[in-house]
Formats: sequence, C-alpha cells, structure tokens
Amino acid sequence: MVRKPELQNREGLGGGNGPARVYHIVRGDDLCGIGRMYARIELPPGSNIGWHQHVDETEPYYILEGEGLFTDNDGTKTKVGPGDVCTIKPGQFHSMENLSEEKDLVFMALIYNTNMTRAE
Repeated sequence: MVRKPELQNREGLGGGNGPARVYHIVRGDDLCGIGRMYARIELPPGSNIGWHQHVDETEPYYILEGEGLFTDNDGTKTKVGPGDVCTIKPGQFHSMENLSEEKDLVFMALIYNTNMTRAE
C-alpha cells in the first residue's frame, strides 16, 4: 500500500501555544497495536508543544530542520538542531519549542507502547 501523509492542523499541541502541522505518516490503526503515532511535525516560529507526560509509552523526536529548545523530564533545557534525537522514557514529561523567529522547527515523532510483552 502506498499513500500520502495525512495533514492535521493542530492548535496548542500537548497544551502548548500556537499552531502545529502534524503529517500523520502512520496512524495508530496501522501500527498494529504497538503504538499510536508516527508523524512529521512542523512547529512555526513562536509555537511550542506544551509540557506533557507519556504513560506506558515513549516518544523519540528526530530533528530534521530548524532550531528548538527541548525541555527534559528533570527540567533540563537543551538546544537542538538537525540530526539530534530527543528521547522520552515511559512516565516522563517533556516539551519542545521553536527558537527561530523565521524558520519552522521540523521533526519526526514516533509514539510507541512500552507495556508490550516481548517475544522470546
């Protein structure tokens, strides 16, 4: 099967401020129970993803374009750019903000379950 990503315009993603463009590459139904989202996310200048928690799931970010500020579970703030990977462990909180006044922050996000039984 081949298809195009499905665009969803969101406001206040994760309780944050401003718009976000979420290009759903694979939705939960297509992840066969192992996760709920695989998407390309574009945060315009001035937008952020709010401080939110992942329970029984994890969500790595892979930064493609732009410059952002990732806030980790312990409150540590780290400037991120293309090629950086931000990891969020089960039960942790995090947020992300676009630092640029001119360019979008673009990254891949994969939310997958961590409470699955592993095959031996």
